[in-house]
Amino acid sequence: MNKHINSSLQTFSIPDGETFDGTWPFKANYSEAPGFRMHYIDEGEGEVILALHGEPTWGYLFRHLIGALSPKYRVIVPDHMGFGKSETPQERKYLLQDHIDNLEQLVLDLDLRDITLVMHDFGGPMGMGLAIRHPDRIKRIISTNGPTPLGQAGLGDALMKNGATSPWFSWIFKAFKQGTLEQVLGQLDYNMLSTLKLNGFENNNLITPTWLYAYSAHFKSPEYTLGAIGWAKGFAEGTHKFEAVNTATAEKLSKKPALAIWGMADQTLQAAHFLPLFREAFPEGRIHRLPEVGHYSLEDAPEEIAIQIEAFLEKS
Repeated sequence: MNKHINSSLQTFSIPDGETFDGTWPFKANYSEAPGFRMHYIDEGEGEVILALHGEPTWGYLFRHLIGALSPKYRVIVPDHMGFGKSETPQERKYLLQDHIDNLEQLVLDLDLRDITLVMHDFGGPMGMGLAIRHPDRIKRIISTNGPTPLGQAGLGDALMKNGATSPWFSWIFKAFKQGTLEQVLGQLDYNMLSTLKLNGFENNNLITPTWLYAYSAHFKSPEYTLGAIGWAKGFAEGTHKFEAVNTATAEKLSKKPALAIWGMADQTLQAAHFLPLFREAFPEGRIHRLPEVGHYSLEDAPEEIAIQIEAFLEKS
């Protein structure tokens, strides 16, 4: 057995059978191809929908979309290393490039093709990294409040301007400078709600004991929080690396059917900075704006997002 799997078994958190009061009724599947026990759900048959979560969520973010799309499509939702029902290896790194490596290994292990990517938050650069490495495996690209880095000239400037005014990124840089970032994110079992609210959702009716437990259950003690810490710390240190892309691959991907669905109340990834980057990457792509919807758009407007995605799938 891979040494990473041996050493990380003690940091496997949420049990297979945990359904969070029936709100997550999906069978657990696991791949060891990435070098740790990576959880994913695999529901339905047909064209592949690969949904990628971000920080500090897990596949639970897509629970409504799974139910809406799995009658017609094969919906695969992995939990990234250190999140959800996946393991949290203590000796691994948790940078963007490491998550892209893990995702690539899962996709190759399952031999997924004709993939429609549905990406949220850091699932955006992760999915784009996969697309750049394997453009022939990608059929469509859908961003739901997730960046789409594809070598755009203005990418660095947009990230700097967004980071200067985003409450979440402003906190990351401040906490890192003060030396409190790891301490605060190491207590996500306690402060998950404040972390989610800082990133942004508008519908406070979501807040129930079950919902909050679903998002905090993985982070039951500090050693389980390496994924959340690694993503934030990587920004503060400037150690995340977007996947490099050549002109031919960028042009090939730019012609794929693409859709951006954006919650316009998102203060973490602000539309003013990221929708122009999407348009630059996908000149013929469609943009659907959701007024009064926050960063966690799949929580604030799950029905509308499912309708838009299903219509896009049927038309493209």
